[in-house]
Amino acid sequence: MPLPPLTPSVNTLSVNTRFQQTPPASVCLLRLSALGDVSHVLPVIRTLQHHWPETKLSWVIGKKEYPLVKAIPGIEFIIFDKSAGWQAYRKLRKQLRHRSFDILFHLQLALRASLASLCIPAKIKLGFDQARASKDRQSWFSNEKIAPLSSRQHVLDSFLEFPRHFGLEPAVRWDLPVNPQALARLQQQLAHKQVKPQQPVLVINPCALAKAKNWRNWHNEGYAAIADYAASQRHMQVVLSGGSTKLEQQTAAAIMQQCRHPPLNLVGKTRLDELVALLKRADTVIAPDTGPVHIASALGTKTIGLYASTNPQRAGPYNFPELVVNKYPEALQRFNHLSPETAPWGMRVKTAEAMRLIQLEDVIEKLNLP
Repeated sequence: MPLPPLTPSVNTLSVNTRFQQTPPASVCLLRLSALGDVSHVLPVIRTLQHHWPETKLSWVIGKKEYPLVKAIPGIEFIIFDKSAGWQAYRKLRKQLRHRSFDILFHLQLALRASLASLCIPAKIKLGFDQARASKDRQSWFSNEKIAPLSSRQHVLDSFLEFPRHFGLEPAVRWDLPVNPQALARLQQQLAHKQVKPQQPVLVINPCALAKAKNWRNWHNEGYAAIADYAASQRHMQVVLSGGSTKLEQQTAAAIMQQCRHPPLNLVGKTRLDELVALLKRADTVIAPDTGPVHIASALGTKTIGLYASTNPQRAGPYNFPELVVNKYPEALQRFNHLSPETAPWGMRVKTAEAMRLIQLEDVIEKLNLP
């Protein structure tokens, strides 16, 4: 996906000059959560590794998100456990009190992350531009800001503005490691199901874990229907994936009950590294706006995103925009009386009825694309 050219600001030019001859000795990245956004940080890492190979990179990351990226070589991971409350900040401050980074990339618009940034000594604390940072007051916690090019960007593109701030052309690649042991365990499970190595696999990850109501989830009958279509018409092995929450378990059970060709149900039965292996083995992944849709995209797996409640231009599967079932403009108009052009960037349509705008035929059309 082409990136917009950088329009330097005065601040950007002064920073470029600062590291033009000698790269910084150390850079710390602050992005605690969530899985999808953590996967979006990987091109930033690859850009820094490409242009500044001698720079020591550290990453302050959430405890639950760490397993996704822990196998990446050349990164010091500093784990932040938000469940520990204020003790997490005390631990982070103690861990870093005798250190100082040349640059901190403050990549998260959340007060929790901004408070964590106070525990990270750095000469330059680079944050988002004022327009993006105003809602969460992130600008109070940074002494430099990325150029205010456009706030209407995909989340990943907004992250790439951080290395661009220092004149580094982005390297848009992920290289997300896949645990070979986890992949071997998955192959054993599929073999037990009598899935041949060459048989195509469709992974359906039905649930997005919304903080309030589940307005990002498609309906169970839709998932069951597309699972039956894939099994009977495309001769695919369908696998359900997801976590161990009560919602995900109940959703999987409801889908299984409605299927004429029952999928392999791995909901709540995979660790994160096993989920990554599953998404890598899959030929196609179907999911709403949730972490696995972005992990699958990062792995290069054909990814069909189901979007009506959230804007796929901001948070869709980055490598497969043409495969998104996009009912967001229609949902905005029907429920919020706005258009994508007039709505605030990132506005969500917070009603489960929005996802019912997605029809089975819409998903089948994407599944049948080469």
